[in-house]
Amino acid sequence: MMSTSQGISTFTRAAPFWLSLLMVPLIVIGTVYGGWTVLLAPLYGLGLFSLLDRLLGLNTENADPDRSVDDLFWYRAITLIWAPVQFVTLFWAIWYTRQTETLGLLEVIVLFYGIGLMCGAIGIVYSHELMHQTNKRERWLADILLAMTLYSHFRSEHLLVHHVAVGTPRDAVTARYNESFPHYFWRVLRDCPRSAWKTEVARLKRKDLPPTDRRNPFWRYAALQGAMLLIALILGGLPGLLLFLYQAFIAVWMLELTNYVEHYGLTRKYLGNGKFEHVKPHHSWNASHRATNWLLINLQRHSDHHYKPDRRFPLLQTYTDGEAPELPHGYPLMTMLAMIPPLWRRRMNPRVRLWRQMYYPEITDWTPYKTGRHEGLPG
Repeated sequence: MMSTSQGISTFTRAAPFWLSLLMVPLIVIGTVYGGWTVLLAPLYGLGLFSLLDRLLGLNTENADPDRSVDDLFWYRAITLIWAPVQFVTLFWAIWYTRQTETLGLLEVIVLFYGIGLMCGAIGIVYSHELMHQTNKRERWLADILLAMTLYSHFRSEHLLVHHVAVGTPRDAVTARYNESFPHYFWRVLRDCPRSAWKTEVARLKRKDLPPTDRRNPFWRYAALQGAMLLIALILGGLPGLLLFLYQAFIAVWMLELTNYVEHYGLTRKYLGNGKFEHVKPHHSWNASHRATNWLLINLQRHSDHHYKPDRRFPLLQTYTDGEAPELPHGYPLMTMLAMIPPLWRRRMNPRVRLWRQMYYPEITDWTPYKTGRHEGLPG
């Protein structure tokens, strides 16, 4: 991979990562004018960036991973301002939609699909970056963003379960080989909140504290989510509350589509006695598509994120095909493909099989990796 670090601290270098802000005026235009303009936000987030990926190609440059956080001001700034920007946009749209009579039902459905896309593809992605930091202010902003999608448990699940157990049967978020997205989605909705709760309770128990202790983050999660629901109800009444719930569902749908793509069919080698190998770059799908990495603040450099979880997004590294498996397209196209299981399997299953041959030619029976039943591993 090429390496570059010159001028990384300048706003000019960071500016492409601010393209997410354009979602806001597009949503405002759709809310005020209705009609075909309600399509602007979805077309921008899903359509335009897929086209730009084709036109701009791949970015294989790697910044110096040892750069100081002081050099990353303009990169961090977009993640720090996004929570208030999203809060105002979301609740203004709920209030305005309740006041106006110019938007028909179909227009409202499409409009709030776009808002859900913003809160999921941008908001949750930014919260993901923020929750990985040790700074309390950043973690609070992550919690606020997640509360706007009623998915606050994601922080506990992601940090305490997913990063520890990725590529193993314990991780519900690792999509299994041949598993369709609808099956995966409902499994994750069922298992992840319970897993997050059990993990936090176990963490408190190790400190001789009960689940009801104030240090259980689920109290904070409940308070923040309850506040968001109350604000939606006050500003928009029952219709406003329903619109809030709808956009939250779309946001979670987009998050879990992304999670599905990131680890589909990839597993860590079982070593016996209940142990798996350490996480390596080849346990996540990598994507170097330039434009979508701008929009998603390098989330597609997911192989390096799991290898070095505390590395801030401008410093995430990309890998060659021999170091980590590469997706054929950026996330927008891949997530759309994931919603059509036969096409998804036709595109991705051969890649998983090639991955197995490349990294684990010694494994001849993959059945335990499909079923999650390894000898000596608790069921």
